[in-house]
Amino acid sequence: MKTICFYFQLHQPLQLKRYRFFEIGNDHYYYDDYANEAAIRRLTDMCYLPANEALMEMIKNSNGKFKVTFSISGITIEQLEQYAPEVIDSFKALAKTGSVEFLAETYAHSLSSIFDEEEFKLQVKKHSDKVETLFGKRPTVFRNTELIYSDEIGDLVSKMGYKSIFTEGAKHILGWKSPNYLYGHPYNSKLKLMTRNFKLSDDISFRFSNWSWDQYPLTADKYIRWIAEAPEKEELISIGMNYAALGELNTKENGIFEFMKSLPYHALINKISFSTPAEVVEKIKTADVISSPYPVSWADEEKDLSAWTGNDLQNEALQKLYSVGERVRMCTDRSLQYDWINLQCSDHFYYMCTKHFTSGASAHYNPYESPYEAFMNYMNVLSDFLQRVEEQYPTTIDNEELNSLLKTINNQEMKIVKLENQLKSLKSTKESEEKSKKTITPVKKMVKG
Repeated sequence: MKTICFYFQLHQPLQLKRYRFFEIGNDHYYYDDYANEAAIRRLTDMCYLPANEALMEMIKNSNGKFKVTFSISGITIEQLEQYAPEVIDSFKALAKTGSVEFLAETYAHSLSSIFDEEEFKLQVKKHSDKVETLFGKRPTVFRNTELIYSDEIGDLVSKMGYKSIFTEGAKHILGWKSPNYLYGHPYNSKLKLMTRNFKLSDDISFRFSNWSWDQYPLTADKYIRWIAEAPEKEELISIGMNYAALGELNTKENGIFEFMKSLPYHALINKISFSTPAEVVEKIKTADVISSPYPVSWADEEKDLSAWTGNDLQNEALQKLYSVGERVRMCTDRSLQYDWINLQCSDHFYYMCTKHFTSGASAHYNPYESPYEAFMNYMNVLSDFLQRVEEQYPTTIDNEELNSLLKTINNQEMKIVKLENQLKSLKSTKESEEKSKKTITPVKKMVKG
């Protein structure tokens, strides 16, 4: 029996303000609050709330048989908590239905899996902790930033305790194989691989509203028929897309919500079920193994990392950023930690891309007029950030010596706190004793006359 696994990515980067060279060393706040609030409110009104409402209706009308999965970056969660808490509430309501699963990912929607393994582990843990706190269940399935995957990343994710990982059904990885199966890792038998069917996914994301498409208009019965006509042994259809496909890339006026609401009916009458990733891992057996010795992603026709690491601008920015990772992780400065997370967001490097995009996504998401403008603005911000790191943790001291020094300082601070608490306790005891003495009534001796 075929099953559909629908999953949506929610990620909205924290946009940087226009940061000029002369501001380096003088202004340590990097973000365009107005643009960030406006973006979240726009997505809330056009996509998040109406889409969540439609999915809730689909779950209720199908008696819980419709299942859906979300991957929400930590940066996005924080912005929703600040600017649109009603969206968080609507996701909590969806979580309570039992038909919704939340995936783990990097907190910053970062490229740390490629550049900094220790940072990657910390971000994934931080993200899973956040998801568990908000929605009551810890993720067991992982989806990396932009579906970036390799055998090495998969092995690392498995050792971190995750049962399955999503990857792109790229032709140069699958070869003659279909994406509509559950696959195994080449040397880690514990990890299951779920490959995205990018054609069926992009039919909704990028072609649903395209009048020149030879299959326009796309209807629910036609879409489900395509799935039903796939070979019987192809059990798993993974449909993954940006959540903005529901309401922003394809607007309400174009009929995207009516299309989605009709899917469960046509699927169920064709004996096609819906599953969450955790359910897929439990009930479907792996058909074969696939190997990805080099990283793949879901970006463009190349399905590689060139959207973020394809030119010298991007690589210079990335190398300078991650060169201070170990030092930043040593610090307890909250503002530095906050900026460190937000500066890792993959979108900053995506904006610097100079190659021709075939997906049509770059023009929609890029706030800069050119990759060079994006690079200059980011490097100005990064220069100020690196100065702040240098002031607190000078490069003249090597990391091992610095770590030892910080431990000594922390131990001394803990000792001071301990002594202060002991002093407070002694003062309190002394005050209690003195108070007790004052309340004792003196006994007068009786003298015989």
